[in-house]
Amino acid sequence: MPKISKKGEMMPASPIRKLVPFADAAVSRGVKVFYLNIGQPDIETPKGARDAVKNADIKVIAYSHSAGNLSYRKKLVEYYHKVGIELTTDEIIVTTGGSEGIQFAFNSCLDAGDEVIIPEPFYANYNGFAVTSGVVVKPIVSKIENGFALPPIEEFEKVITPKTKAIMICNPSNPTGYLYSKEELITLSKIVEKYDLFLFADEVYREFTYDGEEHFSVMEMKNIEQNTILLDSVSKRYSACGVRIGAFISKNKEVMATAMKFAQARLSPPTYGQILGEAAVDTPQEYFDEVIAEYVERRDAIVNAINDMPGCYCPNPKGAFYCVARLPIDNSDRFCQWLLEEFNHNGKTVMMAPATGFYSHPTQGTDEVRISYCLKVDDLKEAMVCLAEALKVYPGRK
Repeated sequence: MPKISKKGEMMPASPIRKLVPFADAAVSRGVKVFYLNIGQPDIETPKGARDAVKNADIKVIAYSHSAGNLSYRKKLVEYYHKVGIELTTDEIIVTTGGSEGIQFAFNSCLDAGDEVIIPEPFYANYNGFAVTSGVVVKPIVSKIENGFALPPIEEFEKVITPKTKAIMICNPSNPTGYLYSKEELITLSKIVEKYDLFLFADEVYREFTYDGEEHFSVMEMKNIEQNTILLDSVSKRYSACGVRIGAFISKNKEVMATAMKFAQARLSPPTYGQILGEAAVDTPQEYFDEVIAEYVERRDAIVNAINDMPGCYCPNPKGAFYCVARLPIDNSDRFCQWLLEEFNHNGKTVMMAPATGFYSHPTQGTDEVRISYCLKVDDLKEAMVCLAEALKVYPGRK
């Protein structure tokens, strides 16, 4: 019998989705599951964007340009201008979701064996994309005690080697919700400049910032504009995860020409997704104002409830719609599976993502979980009651 590849063996399972069979089994037993494991917004996709797809009169669904429809890229230039980023259409490649943009970045800028520094905990699929590309992730740990702030520059310099080619950040962060300040990013730009590294910046949660905080983009730092690659997506911004449309953006012409070869190899991004994305650019600010107010209420419901539970701690995130909480448990993988297999409170339980999958090594994050607050406030409050009751009886409580 033929063997699978080493790459296949190394490919990590998603901490966000790997417990789905246990959740399905719980549902089949009649247990109501509160899904806090995945960043799937329940916010309605803007009507104008949906209508654009519904009203598209296309007789032949043809390939688009490999960089994406020019009309869409022109609208994206308008969008980025509004958020303080000046671009031309040639500096944008439309991708099949933000995920493809990350793959383009790794494959265009790094060779097999090259290293990328990523503050952890980080989006779990960065590990998977690194394995796919043969890239080595060099983590530096951010800590829950200071809300997962950017580690000191000395920590970056400790792990830089001749193989180091890039730094990657997610701002605001998935999984922690941490929002990097302008000062932190300027400090980071100095090390990018000093060692002439690429900076990959995943900014898909740009719109979601709270408590009067504002997002500062890496594209605003002129000193490293030739080093910077911006990775973006419509999935979370417009609650349109299923359209699979993202963007790969850089002012570095050599990087863009190289990424275009990968874009041509996959032919083109989805037609209807681009139609929706193009129309979504005209979504009024009122939509985001309402969404942000809703997420603040949801965040507060989660953070306050967890911090009221004995032995638990959850920093207050300033962006995105996730938080990482520390719980008095022996093993987060075991705990999250136990919640689905063996526990329910009044016929209800909670599905969360073990934080181990958001670190580079499975021995880290064993007492942490990632929570996505994408459910209605009343559901989140019920979910937190379930979690509090579960912690009282969990056999592995510390």
